[in-house]
Formats: sequence, structure tokens, C-alpha cells
Amino acid sequence: MNFEQLKKDPRLQQMDPEKLQYITGFAERISTMPKEQILPAFLNLQMDASNKHIRFSDAETEVLVSILSSGMTPAEKKKLETLRMLAKKLAARSS
Repeated sequence: MNFEQLKKDPRLQQMDPEKLQYITGFAERISTMPKEQILPAFLNLQMDASNKHIRFSDAETEVLVSILSSGMTPAEKKKLETLRMLAKKLAARSS
């Protein structure tokens, strides 16, 4: 993944610079991770961001997942989407 291209992606042009910097750092970290650690990292992304008082809207999350998962296989993308839906249901239950 080219991080300069990530920053220039037109879908991210309206994103808050702090959020963009955070997600760029995340993209850099996952680029060096073994494949089996990437899905857990995605799941921890929202919680880690929240701990740093960074909140992504649902629309922003959709765009970010789309961009960051672009190199995944269809099976990996499906697994990620299943885990995201499960996490969303659990979060709704706890609020």
C-alpha cells in the first residue's frame, strides 16, 4: 500500500487531519504484520481510536475498511465483514 496515495484518496479528502494521520499510521503498522494478525488489528482499531478520543462515523469506517482491505483475498474480506458485524451487534448490546 502506498501511504501517499492513501492520503490522497478522494474519499478521504474531507476527513479530519487527525483521523487521517491516525489511519495512515495504522496502515503503516499493518503493512508489516503477519497476515494472521491483520484481522485482529482491524478489530482493535476502533477501540484503540476511541481510547485516543478519535471517533469514526459509520461512513468513515466503511471507506477506511474498503481502502485498507483492498489487498485482502475475498475470503479474508468476508471474514473481516463477519467480525465487524459481530462487533457492531455486541457494541449495540452494551450501550
